[in-house]
Amino acid sequence: MDQEKNVNQSDDVHDIENEGLLDGKEIERCRSEVSDKNLSYTKPLLVKRTNTTSQIAIVGANVCPIESLDYEIIENELFKQDWRSRKKILIFQYVLLKWAFALFIGLGTGLVGFFNNIAVENIAGFKLLLTSNLMSEDKYFKAFAAYAGCNVGLATAAAALCAFIAPAAAGSGIPEVKAYLNGVDAYSILAPSTLFVKIFGSVLGVSAGFVVGKEGPMVHTGACIANLLGQGGSRKYHLTWKWLRYFKNDRDRRDMITCGAAAGVAAAFRAPVGGVLFALEEAASWWRSALLWRTFFTTAVVAIVLRAFIQYCTTGKCGLFGEGGLIMYDVSSANATYSAPDILAVIFLGIIGGFLGSIYNYFVDKVLRTYSIINERGAVLKILLVITISLLTSCCSFGLPWIAKCMPCPTDLSVSCPTVGKSGNYKSFQCPSGYYNDLASLFLNTNDDAIRNLFSTSTVKEFHISSLFIFFGAVYCLGIITYGIAIPSGLFIPVILAGACYGRLVGRLFESISSLDTGLFALLGAASFLGGTMRMTVSLCIILLELTNDLLLLPLVMLVLLISKTVADNFNKGVYDQILKIKGLPYLEAHAEPYMRHLVARDVVSGPLVTFSGVEKVGNILHALRTTGHNGFPVIDEPPFSEAPELCGVVLRSHLLVLLKGKNFSMDRVVTGDDILQRFAAFDFAKAGSGKGIKLEDLDIKVEEMEMYIDLHPITNASPYTVVETMSLAKAAILFRQLGLRHMCVVPKIQGRPPIVGILTRHDFMPEHILGLYPHINPDK
Repeated sequence: MDQEKNVNQSDDVHDIENEGLLDGKEIERCRSEVSDKNLSYTKPLLVKRTNTTSQIAIVGANVCPIESLDYEIIENELFKQDWRSRKKILIFQYVLLKWAFALFIGLGTGLVGFFNNIAVENIAGFKLLLTSNLMSEDKYFKAFAAYAGCNVGLATAAAALCAFIAPAAAGSGIPEVKAYLNGVDAYSILAPSTLFVKIFGSVLGVSAGFVVGKEGPMVHTGACIANLLGQGGSRKYHLTWKWLRYFKNDRDRRDMITCGAAAGVAAAFRAPVGGVLFALEEAASWWRSALLWRTFFTTAVVAIVLRAFIQYCTTGKCGLFGEGGLIMYDVSSANATYSAPDILAVIFLGIIGGFLGSIYNYFVDKVLRTYSIINERGAVLKILLVITISLLTSCCSFGLPWIAKCMPCPTDLSVSCPTVGKSGNYKSFQCPSGYYNDLASLFLNTNDDAIRNLFSTSTVKEFHISSLFIFFGAVYCLGIITYGIAIPSGLFIPVILAGACYGRLVGRLFESISSLDTGLFALLGAASFLGGTMRMTVSLCIILLELTNDLLLLPLVMLVLLISKTVADNFNKGVYDQILKIKGLPYLEAHAEPYMRHLVARDVVSGPLVTFSGVEKVGNILHALRTTGHNGFPVIDEPPFSEAPELCGVVLRSHLLVLLKGKNFSMDRVVTGDDILQRFAAFDFAKAGSGKGIKLEDLDIKVEEMEMYIDLHPITNASPYTVVETMSLAKAAILFRQLGLRHMCVVPKIQGRPPIVGILTRHDFMPEHILGLYPHINPDK
């Protein structure tokens, strides 16, 4: 690669053709164009620059509006001075406040989880009761009109919230949280407006009868609550308590958002241990023991809050929200003994789950790419798409039960049959007294109740095999076409529904040789489908056990998860990894790609390089800030400040803006670091929450000040991470990811050359960038 083309890559813009740099206006235009598309399943973007124009093309990675987070500790003179001045009491206050925030995250997420449950049960319950009453009066057309009308109304409200207030709230939210914890700061994914729409849009969407769940959005909700608490105070609302300033950094926000994601799982599934393991296995990219303790504490708080409110609801004061506890789908009453034929049936379930999961992911990928074209055309088409899917779902849910035959009620029941006025296993629908419609019992219920019916034990003949086939086909297809529309929607519940259905089917087929209850087969089917789509093992295993209260089934759940994941991994990636790629979020994997071993660090940096002197002219800094989108600049000391040119460190754009706004300039090119240390504090350079920091337009630099000088030493990170230019790109990628870096300096191997070759950022490790530079490389070798 040409040695003269080495550069510090912009965090904002991926300039793959190296034919020039994007100026500030072009970056803002790029940002606004993608913002107008709401970052909602847009096709991957690539910013290209020619000598005269720049353009956005749908060909590469959507890296235009996306910045990286500063997880690295910026060890400049201001930071060192602040750290030396801290007393033990301040450190104790800081640690205490972290635990207090963990408590508040748990309380907030637990309350939101309870609100979601009670709201969905009451709204959906009212809709289903109205439909049931009209059906009992033989007013079938009115029943369908009421059912479909309620669904469309609720769906339209949810879509309007997403389309007009917070487009980033659409979908599950788990891929966005996963990307943030990987170091990706995508636009508005954790904003307060996103939190508002996520809560109410999820309630409306699930109540509308879509084949979606509220569990995925709860993870996003928990992360949003944590982000809101982790803003480090607010000058606008006069919340500037001194202690809060310690959290004005991305490292502490990352830890709090990890706690929030774990709390979201705990609130959704009432699985506190599963929440901790989910954060460890799937969400977080960096982990340590101190974070494990805080996430465990947070999920414990969630469990206590949920238990207290659920206990309150047993008094009947929560409307249609029925009795229940922390165990959502209790199957512990079933006999969990198993033999060799049962193991064979479980292995078969795992293989089928892996195949079905990979096919499910394939079609979800295709549907999301199709919907992205529709969603790009404006809010009206987004809402129309939601209405169309709502009508289709309503027609399936109301129409397909007419195919099923009425089945006589079992005689040895402890519950009423048919079920009247509440959720249950036996819906009469159009059947006469003493009979029930098994398909209606699945379709005309909330998704949680449908899963509960499928997991029910000691009810082998409750659902006819043909009904299970019909329900599985409908839920499988509806789950695929529903995910990606403009409503908050989770994937867990659709996958559990479909998996439980084919698990029960397998149980019916193997009932002659297997002694396992069909309800336990349903649970194992759900586990196999979850493993085939999500590709998680440990966290899913514990979540399912906490959901169902059956520890005796642990070996079989472990076996079926391992088999389904292994089978599915041979075909494609997990569903969340696919969504990350579709959204263009530059996610760094824990491993390096095989082709990276054929390249070295200098092969992927590009040029020209923009550097500053230790004492730099104000006009030069302003020019660089205006003409580049870089967020980090190497600072090089030259004679007379050093004997030879040497790398002093890296200075951030945000820190330069603060320093320039303070106008601590000098007429002569001299070191004035002591004056800056006295005038500024470390907190003046702390990162503002929600992107409210100083912008270039906020500066008011006069013409005569442009020729003055400013000392950059006090704000320069004097200990940046560096790699030699001949280091394997694979090694550099692993180092970059494991340390959570934003900038990595590439230094020359031979003395006598300039002290820095270039800077690597996250986008330099993206396959689109590397394979664009070297199209002849085989990506699989």
